[in-house]
Amino acid sequence: MIDLLRPHADAAHPCKENRIAARCAVSLLLLAGLSAFPLLTAQAQVRRATATHKKSTPRAASPQSTVAKQIEELQRAVAAQAAEIATLKSGLAQKDAQAQKAEAAALRAETKAEQAAAAAQTSGQVEQQNASSVATLSSAVSALKGSQVALAAETKAVKTALTAPTELHYKGITLTPGGFFSGDVVYRAHSTGGELPTALSSIPYEHADAYALSETFVSGRQSRLSLLGEGKLGWGTLRGYVEADFLGVGTTSNNNQTNSYLLRQRLALLETETSHHWIISGGQGWSLSAENRKGISTAASSIALPLQIDPNYVAGLVWNRGGFLRLTKLFPKVAFAASIENPQILYTATLAGNTPYAVLGTAGAGAGLLNQAISSCTTSTTIVSYTSQGTGATSSWTPVYKTVSACSNLANISFNQAPDVLVKAAFDPGRGHYEIFGIARFAHETVFPGETTDRQLYGGLYDVSCPKGTTGCSPVAPALSTSGSFNNSIALGGIGASARVPVIVDKFTLGLKGLYGPGVGRYGDSTLPDATTNRWGGLEPIHNLSGIASAELTPTPRLTLYAYYGGDYASRADFQSPTATTLKIGSSPCFLPTGATSCTTAPTSAQLAAGGTWGAHYTAAAAAVGYGSRLLDNSSCLATTAPGYNGGSTGYYAGASCGAQTRSVQEATAGYWLNFYKGDRGRLAQGVQYGYIVRNGWSGLNGIGAKGIEPMFFTSFRYFLP
Repeated sequence: MIDLLRPHADAAHPCKENRIAARCAVSLLLLAGLSAFPLLTAQAQVRRATATHKKSTPRAASPQSTVAKQIEELQRAVAAQAAEIATLKSGLAQKDAQAQKAEAAALRAETKAEQAAAAAQTSGQVEQQNASSVATLSSAVSALKGSQVALAAETKAVKTALTAPTELHYKGITLTPGGFFSGDVVYRAHSTGGELPTALSSIPYEHADAYALSETFVSGRQSRLSLLGEGKLGWGTLRGYVEADFLGVGTTSNNNQTNSYLLRQRLALLETETSHHWIISGGQGWSLSAENRKGISTAASSIALPLQIDPNYVAGLVWNRGGFLRLTKLFPKVAFAASIENPQILYTATLAGNTPYAVLGTAGAGAGLLNQAISSCTTSTTIVSYTSQGTGATSSWTPVYKTVSACSNLANISFNQAPDVLVKAAFDPGRGHYEIFGIARFAHETVFPGETTDRQLYGGLYDVSCPKGTTGCSPVAPALSTSGSFNNSIALGGIGASARVPVIVDKFTLGLKGLYGPGVGRYGDSTLPDATTNRWGGLEPIHNLSGIASAELTPTPRLTLYAYYGGDYASRADFQSPTATTLKIGSSPCFLPTGATSCTTAPTSAQLAAGGTWGAHYTAAAAAVGYGSRLLDNSSCLATTAPGYNGGSTGYYAGASCGAQTRSVQEATAGYWLNFYKGDRGRLAQGVQYGYIVRNGWSGLNGIGAKGIEPMFFTSFRYFLP
């Protein structure tokens, strides 16, 4: 038994472990019981044998046989016990093996539990790491997708740049061509001789020869070409832009067979823009007076021009296109600019129908690259009067000559004292675009008091009465003199503002713009005069007003509708010369009978006998001076009959003149553009415009004014480059 128990008493036995103590205790008790069972059985058998022997004592038995029998029984019992012990040992070994297996299983289970716990802990860490990895992977996938999208976009852009480029690249410069090809037709109810552009200030008055005839022109001259070059630098951008059409006129241009009209410079400018949006611009471009659609920009696409077909735009539009030098500063919602621009004074004056004698401009000089054909200041010898010698039928005619200089100052190149100065502020608060701007101008001249072309022709030369019997007489003619000449200068200018509001974003926009001030007629679309002359020959400003209202509607991407109403106005600045004289009765020599109020070139014998005066006859009277004079003769402006062509150059059937100077030009126009195609291949469009212009003249003698009405119709077919 001790041997059986010894293996379980080993200190290294697994039962020592607390984890399976209860299980081992049960196994030991069972083993102890099984080990003690044979001894107890043997002891019981010995006790039964002894008791049996004691009871059978009365029977006499052989002691030897009894002992042998007992020994034999005992041996059998021991053998049985040994067999049972062997069986118990075998069972105990099996139980021990099972216990060991159980312990091993328990240990494995515990190890697995620990491993599972460790695995669980590791799994949590792995899960966290996995989550981080998944997030990283997701980010990488998103980045990859973005890269793929960017790559696809870049690939598409590269393919587009190769197959359908919108810009060209040359030595680091981006070149963008532009423009359109146009076929236009215009019909006007009354002739202007202006081809496609409408000469607003030359609309014929009623009853003029041109008013009785209509005109039609078909032209491609409005086709336009442009090129933008841009170069990017570390500190900003360099730009250059050129734009031209075919509305130029050469000395051989005509409509006979080949036309041969010239390519005309519209824009040619350069620009530098820093990364802080300071911009310096120079060249020929849109004036700062022209309205932008956003901010302040020289870009042609940024100028808020009317959408109509007429190249001369709409009466009341404020703009100019010429030489300039400009500084601009752009902010996110505000922009400021200052500009000096090429000046030109538009001068119109009346002094008994002639320009006063003052020097303020000249015709162009060929060596100075100015067009001499625009106008000319000519020196000519003119017969200004006649004197009569002798009496009656023996009278002789002696002409009196005067050398004068005559210029058409409206078309001349004016002598400018300083450039026009313009400043502007533009605001883009988020809804709409708003501007306010100012213009300062300067003009000067040399004045020769008392010397005018009018006085030379009429007032300065008079006839000496040659009564009957006088054998000779001499006319008195003052000589030209520079005595008392002096320089004179004046300041001109105005203020303007505009507003452009999107009523429906990208669909419907309303606009309003105006300019007012003395001497700003040049900036109005009708180019009414800036200045005139006063009674002593000095410059006198004309107050001008220009304004336009606009409505533009795009109901669909294919269709754009527009309507505009505007006008230009020039104030009256009229004077009268108290010293001027006018020719009373014709310019030809005639005979004025004594006491008569009219003369005749074929006097009767009775008239000659009664006496009189031969020659040109004058009377003292006030002469019209300035602009819009109330003394001008407009008698033919309202003529309703046509007595026949007068043979002169006035162009009026009535035989008199209609010299009313323009008071206002108003225009209402509307039309549409329909896009047949609009895409990456450009735009193909067709348009129609209807216009209605009214020109009003200032009233003259007897309150007679003038008016001309011009209905007109345009159509255009255009292909715009992409």
